[in-house]
Amino acid sequence: MSAPATERIGKIVAPVVVGALGLALWQFLVTVVKVSPVLLPGPEQIWQEWQDNSTAIREAFWITGTNALYGLVFGTVVGIVLAALAAWARLIDGMLAFVVAGLAVIPIVALAPVLNSMYGADSQYGRRAIAAIAAFVPVYVNTVRGLRQTTPQHRDLMHSYSASPWQTFRSLTLPSAAPFILTGIRVASSLAVISALVAEYFGGPRKGLGSFISTSAATSAYARAGAYVMAAIVLGLVAYVATVLLERLVQWRLPAGGTR
Repeated sequence: MSAPATERIGKIVAPVVVGALGLALWQFLVTVVKVSPVLLPGPEQIWQEWQDNSTAIREAFWITGTNALYGLVFGTVVGIVLAALAAWARLIDGMLAFVVAGLAVIPIVALAPVLNSMYGADSQYGRRAIAAIAAFVPVYVNTVRGLRQTTPQHRDLMHSYSASPWQTFRSLTLPSAAPFILTGIRVASSLAVISALVAEYFGGPRKGLGSFISTSAATSAYARAGAYVMAAIVLGLVAYVATVLLERLVQWRLPAGGTR
């Protein structure tokens, strides 16, 4: 078996093995160590709650996923546009630096109730705004760095070949910046999901995984809360896999070696 094939198999087998070991340890703590269900509900209990509440979990999954997706897309677009302006003009970079630094340290637990109150008890816009803010920062920071990877020597070389601005951007700037942009989007996808969950946890319409986690924990239905937490984990994994597929697609479409 070739080395690339072995590496691909290892990337699949390793997470499965880690997951199986984690599940075995979880079952050991519940059945042998006798950890209280209040502290750690068992896998069977959570699975039973998942089956009993499958419809509600599925609906909450789509609501939270939609909020995170809206926030990710909006935050990514704004982040890339502003990063392009910042890379083009140092003055704009200086103007945005403190704004981005301030957004990066905004506490979601404090902002979520404010935005939920501003947009109303039946609106999802506050949650999407929080997800967008969380997604914006890593995309902006990584994109600015990526767009500045090209050196004056590289640009002078393209100019000596009479390359147009578009040819320079497509053949030099974009391939150099792509890995940084994709890294920012990958980080932002997880932050968007987490931020949407936290925003749902702290008020707003009683929909979404975060809201049901809060409600279940408040009524001491810990196994049910665990089922919603598992759904949130699945949502995070879906977001991660989607960004990995996006990266593979970009690698395929860009000039050879552009994202290495």
